[in-house]
Amino acid sequence: MPGEIAFEFPELFFTGLWLTIQISVLGLVGAIVIGTFVALARVSPLVPLRWIGGAYVEFFRNTPLIVQLFFLFLGLPFLGFRFSTDTFESIFRAAATGMALYHGAYVAEVVRGGLLGVDRGQIEAARSLGLSYVQMLQHVQLPQTFRSVIPPLGNIGIALVKNTSLASTIGVAELLYAAEIVESRTFRTYEAFIAATMLYLLLTIPLGIAVNALERRMLVVR
Repeated sequence: MPGEIAFEFPELFFTGLWLTIQISVLGLVGAIVIGTFVALARVSPLVPLRWIGGAYVEFFRNTPLIVQLFFLFLGLPFLGFRFSTDTFESIFRAAATGMALYHGAYVAEVVRGGLLGVDRGQIEAARSLGLSYVQMLQHVQLPQTFRSVIPPLGNIGIALVKNTSLASTIGVAELLYAAEIVESRTFRTYEAFIAATMLYLLLTIPLGIAVNALERRMLVVR
């Protein structure tokens, strides 16, 4: 049975699951932070910031994630920058950074849409009350933006969890990597990959439920 094989190789599957969780959490937090700052740059009154934000989004959305991961792990050391002298730490940090940078571009577009969706009258009222641009963002635009973009951010989070499987290409022993190792040892292909699929669902389904619950809660608050 697919479920049984995960318990036959717990050191592989559950270690892989834990690494997937760590990369997903770090990647999502990083993506939200990066994406928010990039979105603010894209709606900034300063033209150079808008150009930089736009260039970031276009670059990371229009190049494959797997290429970005290989560049972070192999290209940066070639240029003289290393995440760590320890190989495991280096590939783990490269994977988490790659997830944050890549998905940050998508978060930026979602947040930018939320910022632009705030009623212009509220912004003008805030400025007329003497709030600075930063205060207006902090107290008026950003709170409303994050309430409105919860569903698309949740979808990005789910996509990020699934995209962690690409980290196996640079040697991170996450879920897909674990399934490949088990398959190579046992030749039980279907059981190994179905077990990995079930463990991915163990992460994505609760995340979807949590996002839906948070969205309903925000609707009640509004």
